[in-house]
Amino acid sequence: MSSSDEETVLVVDFGAQYAQLIARRVRELNVYSELVGHDITADEVVARKPAAIVLSGGPKSVHVEGAPTLDPAIFDLGVPIFGMCYGAQVIAQQLGGTVSRFEQGEYGRTEMTGIGGTESKLFVGDTPVDQNVWMSHFDAISEVPEGFVATARTEAAPVAVLENHDRRIYGVQYHPEVGHTEHGMAVLGTFLHDIAECSATWTMGNFIDETVEKIASQVGSGRAICGLSGGVDSAVAAALVHKAIGSQLTCVFVDTGLMRANEGEQVVETFRRHQGIELIHVRAEDRFFDKLKGVADPEDKRKAIGELFIREFEAASGGIDDANFLVQGTLYPDVIESGTKDAAKIKSHHNVGGLPDDMEFELVEPLRNLFKDEVRQVGSELGLPDEIVWRQPFPGPGLGVRIIGEVTPELVGILQHADLIVREEIAKAGLEREIWQAFAVLPDIRSVGVMGDERTYARPAIIRAVTSEDAMTADWARLPYDLLETMSSRIINEVDGINRVAYDITSKPPGTIEWE
Repeated sequence: MSSSDEETVLVVDFGAQYAQLIARRVRELNVYSELVGHDITADEVVARKPAAIVLSGGPKSVHVEGAPTLDPAIFDLGVPIFGMCYGAQVIAQQLGGTVSRFEQGEYGRTEMTGIGGTESKLFVGDTPVDQNVWMSHFDAISEVPEGFVATARTEAAPVAVLENHDRRIYGVQYHPEVGHTEHGMAVLGTFLHDIAECSATWTMGNFIDETVEKIASQVGSGRAICGLSGGVDSAVAAALVHKAIGSQLTCVFVDTGLMRANEGEQVVETFRRHQGIELIHVRAEDRFFDKLKGVADPEDKRKAIGELFIREFEAASGGIDDANFLVQGTLYPDVIESGTKDAAKIKSHHNVGGLPDDMEFELVEPLRNLFKDEVRQVGSELGLPDEIVWRQPFPGPGLGVRIIGEVTPELVGILQHADLIVREEIAKAGLEREIWQAFAVLPDIRSVGVMGDERTYARPAIIRAVTSEDAMTADWARLPYDLLETMSSRIINEVDGINRVAYDITSKPPGTIEWE
C-alpha cells in the first residue's frame, strides 16, 4: 500500500533514534504513516498530499553548523504539523521564535505544568496538561514565534508546548512517542484525529482487503512463486497471496542448509500438509556450501546467498510456464535498513539488497510497508497458527550471518545445536513472548579452556537476546542469571567445538540485532 491509497502522515526524520517508533505510534492510532527525510521539498510534500506532518527529534542542536532544517515553504502549505523535541525547536526557530541554550538540559522523566491564561487544543478532555513527560534536550525554546502561544512549561524549558491554532502547527519539547510520557499517545491522537481530522481507517482488516485486490490485479492470470524461509514474514506473505490468487501460487522452500535445527521439516509439514498450498521442496544444501567456500565478508555472504537463492527459484520454476512473479516477505524495517533516499544503508537484506540485477521475476512484496507487529496481526487475521505467527524473526541468509567468517557444514552443525539449546531454555523459562529474538552466534575466534583436566582450544558461543517492538531499536534482554548459567552449562557440555559462552549486552543502536 502506498500513500496514494491511504490517508498518509509523513514523519520527517531529523536523525532521531525514535523516528521509526513515531511512525509506528501513528499507525497504532489507525493512521497510515511513512518516514521521509528532512530534505523533502514543499513540492514533494504537495505531490504526496499528506493529511499531516510529524517532525521527529534529532541528535543535533539547531545552532550548530549544518543542523538539519525543513523547507520553509512546507509551513505555508496548510498541512497540520506536529513537532517533537528537535522538531519543535525547528518550528520555533524557522518561524521567528528563539531557541536558547540554558545552564542545564533535561533528561528523563520531568514534571510539566500548564501556563495559565492560554487555550490548548492538544490537552483536552481527560488529557491533563500537568503530567510527567520524557525529556531529552539541552537547548530549549525561550520565545514563541508570532501567532503562537506557550501552553506548558517545565523547570528547564520555558516553552514545553507551543501552539498555533490558526495555522494548525504544534510543537512539544518532550517525547510523546515513548511509554515514559504519561499521556503521550492521547496528545498525539488528539493532533491526528481532532486537529488534522485523520479518519483512522488504517486497520489490518482493511489492509488485507485492499492488498488482496492489488495482488490479484498485479498477477492477473499468471502464476507466482513464493520463497518460504520458515519465518513469519514469508509465511504471512504466502498466506496473503494465496488468499488473492489461490492455486496460481506455488511456494518454493529452498533448503539452504542454513536453517535452525529441525526447521526444514517444520516448513514442509506446515505448508504442504496443513495450509494446502502447493510446495516445491528444493534440497540445495551442498550448492550453498560450495558457493560460500572461502567467503568471509558479511556483505559478500549475503549477496552470494541471495543470488543463489534466486537461481534456485528460477530452476524450480522450470515446470511452470507462466511463473514470472516472485513473492517476498520484505518489511518496512528491511527497506529502511537496506538504504533509501532517507536512510543510510546499514546492511543489505537478503530480500531487498541481495538480489541479482538480471533477476527474471517481477517482485510481489505485499508486506513492504508493514512493521513486524503489523505482520503478526495480518497473520492472525488470516488464520495462521500461533507457532508461525509468533516465531522469532530469522534473517534471510539464515545461520550464514550468525557464523562470523567462512561458513562450513561443520560450523553450521555446531551453531544449530547451540542455538537450539538457547531457544529451548527460553521456552522453558516462559519468556518466548517477552523476547524479540534469542539465538547463538559463532565468532571466528578460539580461546583456551580446560575440560576434563585437558586443555582445549575451541570457539566461544555468544548468546544474543533482545527485546524490541519493531526491530528498528532493541535493548539487550535482562535474562535471569540462573537461565544464563543453564544455557552456558548445557552448551559447553553438549556441543562439541565450544568451550566458552559469552552474553551480548549491546543495544541497537549502537549495534545491530544480528552480528552481520
